[in-house]
Amino acid sequence: MAKKEEQYVNILLKNEEEKENEIIISFSAFFVQLKRFFIFWLVAAVIVGLLIPTGSVVFAADEHKNLTAVISFNYDGVENGYAPDGSNFDVLSSLKNPSVIESTLTSMNESLELLESVRQGISLKGSIPEDAADKITMYKNIYEQGNLAAGEKMLEVKYFPTKYTVTFNYAKTGLKAEKAVELFNLLLEKYHTHFLETYGFNQALGSAVTALDYTTYDYAQAVDVFSSTLDMLEEYIRNLSADDVTRFRANSTGYSFSDLSESIDTIQQVDLDLISSYITVNNVTKDKNTLIDYYNYRIENLTRQKTVAEESLAELNASIAQYEKNTIIIYGENQDTSEYAQASATYDEMFKRKIDAQKTVSTRTQQINELQTRVNALKGKTTASKDKVEKVEADLAALNEKVNNLLNETNLTANEYYETVYLANAYNVLVPASTSALRTTKSVINSSMETLLIAEALLAVVYLAVSFVLSIIYENRARKEALEIVEHAENAEKKSDTEIKEDLHQEETEEIHIPSINDVE
Repeated sequence: MAKKEEQYVNILLKNEEEKENEIIISFSAFFVQLKRFFIFWLVAAVIVGLLIPTGSVVFAADEHKNLTAVISFNYDGVENGYAPDGSNFDVLSSLKNPSVIESTLTSMNESLELLESVRQGISLKGSIPEDAADKITMYKNIYEQGNLAAGEKMLEVKYFPTKYTVTFNYAKTGLKAEKAVELFNLLLEKYHTHFLETYGFNQALGSAVTALDYTTYDYAQAVDVFSSTLDMLEEYIRNLSADDVTRFRANSTGYSFSDLSESIDTIQQVDLDLISSYITVNNVTKDKNTLIDYYNYRIENLTRQKTVAEESLAELNASIAQYEKNTIIIYGENQDTSEYAQASATYDEMFKRKIDAQKTVSTRTQQINELQTRVNALKGKTTASKDKVEKVEADLAALNEKVNNLLNETNLTANEYYETVYLANAYNVLVPASTSALRTTKSVINSSMETLLIAEALLAVVYLAVSFVLSIIYENRARKEALEIVEHAENAEKKSDTEIKEDLHQEETEEIHIPSINDVE
């Protein structure tokens, strides 16, 4: 072997010895291992993809027994968290009212023992109104630019949802899906009736008057009771009429609010005044002395109210006289200026209170004079005869019937007004509940999707890691075997070179042999 070739072999062996402890990564070997285990990974992925949703159905079946519906509220004040009557509106408590659930179960001929399980299964989530969402987004964008104050403003944004997603989990009810859907939708429908009854016409007023037994009072006292009832009813109708911009007329009664007010005025000015004057003129009473004591007590009470109102009126007059209105200066051309006094909200409020105080003083004075007249009449005359008493009793019975009929007409008119005008769109079911096999399947897939993705990701990581590690092991093993073969071949070559050199050396030794003296002899 030439000296140059021998040096090259030595350098190659030296380089291989230096790389002996290095780990060699071959992409071709990695792909070979990926191909080798691909079928096993694919089968495992399919099995996991089937087992997890199946396990979710078997072991978490109750979580999929959810029905959803979307409801909305639309009336003045709901955006501030108020009910139609101005009280705080707790939507969830109102929706889960036991009377609504009981009415629903009764209509479906279901056991009332389900009431609590149905009630516990109802939950809701409000949607952020668009204006509140816009504010939050705006403050968030400013906050992300480094303005910390915007973050505080974002947290201070308050809103009251007007749209809600209602969820009903019927797992504890034991109902089948179709029956649960029917119950849930009927409950939402029943709640509409409950909503109108709660925030519509004040039926408590009509019920209280109807249940009132005027015959337990003296005749003059019964007149006062009817008068008070008609005053309350007139105030109620006046409030309804103030909110009505449609000139509403009920189909059920044919009455408008103006018609009802005129009916009340007629009863007060004709029927009630006639009976009252007849009682006063003829001293119709059950107990003269008791009635005089009652009138005197009323006079004293009304006198105190009048005195308080007069004192309040005097204070308000003084405050209004001393109140300085806001001055507005208007600058014109040629340095001309004009000054105007403008009333503020405080001034307007004081003026309103003054009018109320004046009205109270006037009303109390009129009532006191009327009662004093009755007292004088009772003291100066004898009590009425039996036939006059019977006439008053008949007139009061007729008056009672008229008042009750008027209450009923007002009830029907107001209910129709609230249902068709004022609260027509106050409560709506935007999306009713429904169920289907496809919907249930989607629910199962959605609920198990996160777990499934994690499991599949872990399985893929294991597949790649095993292929990677095995490719390194097999590649380095093959490399070592190749090195051993090369080393063995080199050793064999070295051995052959040594043997050749020894043979050549032996041959040269034999050729240079010098004969000895013995050989010469």
